[in-house]
Amino acid sequence: MKDLVDRLNSRRTLTAGEYKQLLLCRDAEVTNYLHRQAQEETLARFGNKIFIRGLIEFTNRCRNDCYYCGIRKSNRRVTRYELTGEEVLACCDEGYRLGFRTFVLQGGEMPDVKDEWLETIVACIRRRYPDCAITLSLGEKSRETYERLFRAGADRYLLRHETYNAQHYRKLHPAGMSLVHRLQCLDWLKEIGYQVGTGIMVGSPYQTIDHVVEDILFIERFRPKMIGLGPFIPHHDTPLAAFSPGDVDLCLRLISIFRLMLPATLIPATTALATLVPDGRERGILVGANVVMPNLSPQKRRADYSLYDNKAFAGAEAAEGLRELKERLNKIGYELSGTRGDYESRS
Repeated sequence: MKDLVDRLNSRRTLTAGEYKQLLLCRDAEVTNYLHRQAQEETLARFGNKIFIRGLIEFTNRCRNDCYYCGIRKSNRRVTRYELTGEEVLACCDEGYRLGFRTFVLQGGEMPDVKDEWLETIVACIRRRYPDCAITLSLGEKSRETYERLFRAGADRYLLRHETYNAQHYRKLHPAGMSLVHRLQCLDWLKEIGYQVGTGIMVGSPYQTIDHVVEDILFIERFRPKMIGLGPFIPHHDTPLAAFSPGDVDLCLRLISIFRLMLPATLIPATTALATLVPDGRERGILVGANVVMPNLSPQKRRADYSLYDNKAFAGAEAAEGLRELKERLNKIGYELSGTRGDYESRS
């Protein structure tokens, strides 16, 4: 099995069957070898620097009804909010003062009538902070809207495909949503010129190892600049509330696989990892992750952006907890980078 790791490390690819073998392998020595090779690849390419992004969750209003998401349209128990443009800019002001040079605007899918407002906000951030990167995570939009946001100054776009298997996709989403359209959006984003990120929920309901292999092969073909991997965590007010959380170990294994497959890619140690296990962030970094995204949102709104139960948004997961984050990273031999952290950056 170590030969498979070596082959992935040298050739950057495996067959579907070989990926499946690596995912199913429960030999601790092989797993540790995989993680060690991924960590060494990350250190060789990026040093011990971890890129930092300021996450601004600017609205929990959403037009979609995904079965796993706590801010789904049908959840009447959510206290809905939408930050004003002034509030978003205030978050950026505070983030810039703290040393952030990338802002991530994330929210539920807003109606098309809000596209002009989004364009204005992006343009304002670009004018105010020309040295910063702007990442958007706003879901599915028209190609025209993606183009307008790109011209306004957005650099990156995160759109996790969640699952590449059509049957699995239908078990996670209502009939009005389309996997074909989501994949089309990813193609549009890449064609326009964004640094594009995609990814999956690891251990989502009804997911099989074969589904995960399909996801790996899609990501290998698509070659995103960013890969978001987080374990599934249920939310009590959704149709999938009774399902168990995803497998943290499988998530870590996938981080290592993608680091060896696409060594220059930006891979976050996600909040979901830090929510399921206290040292989840550190464990993700030690196996190949190189990005963290502390929360810059107004403190009074963080609990309302409830994608899943018990979501971590304080301490080292918060912008005001940077000192704690730095200390925890230092303990495992890493440092925060004050750069934009662009794709293939070695700074």
